[in-house]
Amino acid sequence: MSMTLLGVLGLLSLMVLLGLRFPVALSMIFVGVFGTIAATTNKFYLIGMDADKAFARGIRTAMSNLSGEAFEAASNYNLLVIPMFVLMGNLAGVSGMSADLFNAAYRWMGHLRGGLASATIAACAGFAALSGSSLAAAITMGRVALPEMKKFNYSDSLATGSVAAGGTLGFLIPPSGGMVIYAVLTEQSIGRLFMAGVIPGMLLTLLFIGAIYQTVLRKPEAGPAGPKAPWPERRAALFAALPFFTVVGITIGGMYTGFFTPVEASAVGAFLAMVVAILRRSLGLRAVREVILETMKASATVFLILIGAFVFIPFMSITELPGQLVTLLTSLPIGDYGVLLIIILIYMFLGMFLEGIAMLVLTIPVVLPIIASLSFGFDPALADMKMIWFGVLVVIVLEMGMISPPVGINVFVVKSIAPDVPMSHVFRGIWPFWFAMALMLVLLMLFPRIAVWLPMTMVG
Repeated sequence: MSMTLLGVLGLLSLMVLLGLRFPVALSMIFVGVFGTIAATTNKFYLIGMDADKAFARGIRTAMSNLSGEAFEAASNYNLLVIPMFVLMGNLAGVSGMSADLFNAAYRWMGHLRGGLASATIAACAGFAALSGSSLAAAITMGRVALPEMKKFNYSDSLATGSVAAGGTLGFLIPPSGGMVIYAVLTEQSIGRLFMAGVIPGMLLTLLFIGAIYQTVLRKPEAGPAGPKAPWPERRAALFAALPFFTVVGITIGGMYTGFFTPVEASAVGAFLAMVVAILRRSLGLRAVREVILETMKASATVFLILIGAFVFIPFMSITELPGQLVTLLTSLPIGDYGVLLIIILIYMFLGMFLEGIAMLVLTIPVVLPIIASLSFGFDPALADMKMIWFGVLVVIVLEMGMISPPVGINVFVVKSIAPDVPMSHVFRGIWPFWFAMALMLVLLMLFPRIAVWLPMTMVG
């Protein structure tokens, strides 16, 4: 059997397991281990080795990959940023910083048409800078914002759509969990990838607010204006949100200036969030237990998926399938951006059925060699910047998948917070934001410096 055919069969087996709702990490480990046994056995049998010896060699190779890659993923120093930033986000939620953030945005924007929805987007963007998790942002801000929007008679579609879309910003704005995983899989700088998400994250936040503005222009009753807060209340709300700005400013600013490495910044951010929680006396025994358990569960899930990816990637390398795809796509007379468009369309299709992190670890081993073989107008000396730019594109496409039917995970999270809202209304509300993301993709393809300018100016 040819190696390419083995690779195709491995991918099909993986899709079948995922279709049967088998856990993503275990699916990749299963296919990676048994695929490596089959591929290695086939390889040594074809060069004349006895079948039994070839099979034994395949088993040893697969077990060596499983143990070695699992140890490497679990002991990777750079991956400490995942539990630390998750801990920081959980502590921020317990300490009330997330509620302060929404209150400040509400006081300044709530009197505008669609102002509460816009405040929700702004608060989600802010909370994303504390947690790096789209689900955490959607859950935390949904619990705070949805009751307020219901009180002011916002349409169900606009209210739930803004929470679901705003939550996706946690995957782009640093410290982004998606960026960390992309950095590990592609061996890029976590710090530079974090900085690459800053300007696109801010622009996407503004595009989301613009989408809300367009919605209320067409249907003013969808987002009625609230009462205008007096200036003393606005100043007080900003002052209450000062701990948030301090924590984010120190962690992100420290990474940008080179004063902290990303790992050090994550530890400092978690420590500062803990200090705020202690000073506000919100860290009782029950809260501590909840924060620790939530941090451990989220971190364990991500690490297990990474271990699965590290076991699956060597199997793909043995089959040489990525190389075959590179040859196929680069031979098409459609140019670099034509190939990129095909990749993005495939991501959009997969995003309708797969969760973001799972899709990232499944596709990067196949897609990375293709992107590396194309130039997109980047100077060869800036190959790292090309990969960072592509990382931002991928993360935004994954964000689109988080709100795309039928699986959009953020939509189901919002539905769990607002069980009285029909699912059709929630999906109807996400489309203006989905098209805002598509516009952001176009801007990044036309103007790559939106993503790479800040990383190129970093110290160190």
